[in-house]
Amino acid sequence: MTVLRSRDNPKVKRWLRLAGDSRYRRKERCALIEGPHLLSALLDRKLKPLAVLVMEELVTGSEVQGLLERAGVSPTALSKRIFSLIADTEAPQGIAAEIAIPEGTADPRMDSVFLEGVQDPGNVGAILRSAAAFGIGSVYLDRNCADPWSPKVLRAAAGAHFSLALLEGHPDSGRLVCTVARGGTALKNADLSGPLCWVFGAEGKGVSRDVLRKAALRITIPIIPEIESLNVAAAAAICLHHARIGRQE
Repeated sequence: MTVLRSRDNPKVKRWLRLAGDSRYRRKERCALIEGPHLLSALLDRKLKPLAVLVMEELVTGSEVQGLLERAGVSPTALSKRIFSLIADTEAPQGIAAEIAIPEGTADPRMDSVFLEGVQDPGNVGAILRSAAAFGIGSVYLDRNCADPWSPKVLRAAAGAHFSLALLEGHPDSGRLVCTVARGGTALKNADLSGPLCWVFGAEGKGVSRDVLRKAALRITIPIIPEIESLNVAAAAAICLHHARIGRQE
């Protein structure tokens, strides 16, 4: 098996750009996922990778072989140095894949989430993970959000990408429900009959005035007075869980 050992190789150059350049990802409609968990999550949704990248010393490993059989793709072997350049982690797991970014389609019958200017990749990933866990159908992200297909967001979301329709722009369906730090309806008293579109705003700034004006409902999570506000990912998890449990009762 040929092993790619030079960063000047055209394939390696492409994967380096996919790993580090959000504009290139958007243009190519492709991304890189790293690690057996994300590749397995992709395959569980009957999606196929475009290419599978494996660190040369792991090509014959049983876990890798099992994933390759499921993927139905011959691997591309990379030297440890080249794989480490492409990987976004300090301790690469030795397997990655190039994937086509799925074309998401919103289901107006299901709840959705709109992220407005949420810039921290960890927060975006955590919100996607909560959205998938609590039955959200689609997530809209404006252009000021962290790129949902960046390596850091992909890791934080832990496979949630493949259970959601991810859409760029503003939502076009669902009753807008905005979260605000103060002055909104207490979460436990809110009418959360759906379909809803939950809005979570930028760290620090919160939801913009323009979106607040369009909101059908403003929600506040009661917290002790000494604490100013919750982290946006924590707030999202609480709200989405509450709505989910309320509909199951």
